[in-house]
Amino acid sequence: MNIGIDMMGGDFAPLEAVKGVKQYLAQSEHHVYCIGDEIQLTEFFQQHEISSPFLHLVPANETIGYHEHPTKALKEKPNSSIAIGFKLLAAGEIDAFLSAGNTGAMLVGAMFSIKPIKGIIRPTIASLLPKLNGKTGLLVDVGFNADCKPEQLNQFALLGNLYAKHILNIPVPKVGLLNVGEEEGKGNILALATYPLLKDNKAFEFIGNVEGRAIFNDKADVIVCDGFTGNVLLKTAEAMYDAAVHQNLQKDVFFNRFHFENYGGTPVLGINKPVIIGHGISNAKAFLNMLLLADKMIETKFCEIITSNFETV
Repeated sequence: MNIGIDMMGGDFAPLEAVKGVKQYLAQSEHHVYCIGDEIQLTEFFQQHEISSPFLHLVPANETIGYHEHPTKALKEKPNSSIAIGFKLLAAGEIDAFLSAGNTGAMLVGAMFSIKPIKGIIRPTIASLLPKLNGKTGLLVDVGFNADCKPEQLNQFALLGNLYAKHILNIPVPKVGLLNVGEEEGKGNILALATYPLLKDNKAFEFIGNVEGRAIFNDKADVIVCDGFTGNVLLKTAEAMYDAAVHQNLQKDVFFNRFHFENYGGTPVLGINKPVIIGHGISNAKAFLNMLLLADKMIETKFCEIITSNFETV
């Protein structure tokens, strides 16, 4: 198993990425390809006494900044850590690629270097939702697709269902549609048109509409919405955690589960190989969890599972 990691992406990279890689190598014998500035990484590896036959350094003398135009940056910086990562992934030299760098560049690279699985209208990204009962749910889409068609939401529901089943280990995920009311006739044009598609889809268990006040209870394991709504909801949840920290409530078991480091990153669902996008302020624990998620996606052959499901559909 070969995992590639952009060591230069993130506000605290490459130091926190180095620490995360060290923690991962302490519990794994999978190969890690660290892509980034050779001088900086060599120095940090020596300082932190990281030496392993499973550690590989891939030099990259360019970095894509957060505010650079994704498509332009990937084209004009072929020697950047993100561009090299996608090149290695597309060539099969690594089995998964992860980065906490420029999100747009990661999405563009995933779409055009790795490409969507056949039958997928648009890939999507999801976010984990902590539940009051200690379980974990999934919200999809959370920003990849601001404007959606009903057919896309129907596919997001299937992708979320597969992720919940094979990665979150929920045997029969309950899928709900985010709406302003639970009744079937509620909602805007998108919700009204999506509801019958989800209801008729026999590939997952659809439980109907889910209101915003139910996102943290156990009504649904997978909640589906357009990326605009999902991103607003995700940022609101992040604001809740910030408020909890301000009020010194972050030690509370429930609020603590909102911290991004517990989940590491989010995969791009619907493309041919595992690509994981981390938070820009990722620390060592977040990088470790991104690597562990890549592990699980590779071991479960998750992208192949999606492919087989969409072939049958």
